[in-house]
Amino acid sequence: MTSHLVQPTTLGTVVVTGGSSGLGAAVVRAVAKAGGRPAVIDLAQPEDDSVPFVVADLADTASAAAAVGRLVDVAGPPDAVVTAAGTDACGPLGGVPAEDWERVVRVNLFGTAAVVRAALPHLVTRRGRVVTVASTLGLRAVGDATAYCASKFGVVGFTRALAAELAGQVAVTLLVPGGMRTRFFDGRPEQYRPGPDAALNDPDDVAATVLTALLQPWGCEVRELVVASSQEPSWP
Repeated sequence: MTSHLVQPTTLGTVVVTGGSSGLGAAVVRAVAKAGGRPAVIDLAQPEDDSVPFVVADLADTASAAAAVGRLVDVAGPPDAVVTAAGTDACGPLGGVPAEDWERVVRVNLFGTAAVVRAALPHLVTRRGRVVTVASTLGLRAVGDATAYCASKFGVVGFTRALAAELAGQVAVTLLVPGGMRTRFFDGRPEQYRPGPDAALNDPDDVAATVLTALLQPWGCEVRELVVASSQEPSWP
C-alpha cells in the first residue's frame, strides 16, 4: 500500500533563536551535521562564525521581527524556525524587580511569537516547520519562578493554538525539555542552581529530538515532545 505522505524533506534553512549557546547552539550543530543550513538570531556570535547571524534583543518585538528580515536577506527564506532563546529571573515575586520579571516574559514568550510571526509568510509558502521551546516548568509550576513559569506556560498555550491555526499549512512542534547541562544556570544565587549531582540532559541529545521533528515527512507532525533526564525532578 502506498502512503499518501511524501518522503522526509531535507532541512533547508533553519533559523535558530538563541543559537549561540546552550540548546540553541546544539541545534545549530545538529542541523549543520545533518546537511541543513542553520542561521542564528542572538545577542552573541555563534560558535561557528561561518553561520549566518543577526544580532537582536528578543525582548524587543520590533527588533526580533526586523532580525528575521535581515536574516532572510543574508541566508534566504527559512524552511524552519526553532525558538531556543530563553532567560530567567529567579526569586519571589516581591523580590524580583518588575523590569527583570517582565523581560523574562518578553524574551521567552513575546520574542517567540515575534520571530514566528515574521517568518510565517515564508514558512507557509515553503510548507515549513516551527519548533518552539517551552519547559517542564511550562507544565508544572514551582515557587520563585513566576516569571519563567508564566512565560513558558504561555509558550505552551501559544504553540498549541498555533498548531490548530496552521494545520495543513505549517508543521508545529512543542518541545518541552527538562534541565540540561548548559550555562543557563550561571549567575544565579546558589539556591537556584542544580546541585553537583543533579541529573541533567546533554543539550546535544535534546537537539537530536528537534531534528526528529524537523525531518518528518510532510503531513506527519510530532506535535509535542517532553525530553528529560530519567531523574528529572520537575516531571511528571
